[in-house]
Amino acid sequence: MTITAWAADAWALAAADGRTLLGLAGPPGAGKSTLARALVAEVRRQHGAGSAAYLPLDGFHLSNAQLERLGLTDRKGSAPSFDVWGYADLLRRVTQERGRDVYVPDYDRTLHEPVAARHLVPPSARLVVTEGNYLACDEPGWRDARRYLAEVWYLETPDELRQDRLLERQMTGGRDAAAARAWVQGNDGPNGEQVKASRRQCDRILATVGLDMPNGRY
Repeated sequence: MTITAWAADAWALAAADGRTLLGLAGPPGAGKSTLARALVAEVRRQHGAGSAAYLPLDGFHLSNAQLERLGLTDRKGSAPSFDVWGYADLLRRVTQERGRDVYVPDYDRTLHEPVAARHLVPPSARLVVTEGNYLACDEPGWRDARRYLAEVWYLETPDELRQDRLLERQMTGGRDAAAARAWVQGNDGPNGEQVKASRRQCDRILATVGLDMPNGRY
């Protein structure tokens, strides 16, 4: 399969007179944000600039101050370190509010903090692609978010490739090699195993090996 084919399948889900949300799930480093952006770009190329929009779960990371308050500083990226209820509420708004712009937060890997209103869902968007680790997890909050998604697709990427990407991400973010390895093994690893357990609850499995995706954030 190619990005063009997957984008066509995503667009086929979109309601002619409504708005459809498609979720991409997968463990850390699987390529979710890269694929989501590529799908949105391809749908826009085929159907117009306002036809699709991007909505990342990463915008609902808790701030570093809140993580410290909760004792989750060393578990940033784990399921409890997200404002899942805020995410579910935004999905509801995007589903129901079709007559106005809806602003979408993101996560800034330079600031290491969430930032408000980086992305936009315009009234014309018929397809919204959202992505995040835990979209298919059968747990409180995540179940509430899932009900707004027409389908959830799971990205299957070899662990070795994911680990290389995650190490690169941590070192680019300022950690030395030893600290990056410790973070990936002690945090990203357990998070990834939790996400893998949700694979069976996804509607479709996408194998990314050999897929030529543009450079992105993985």
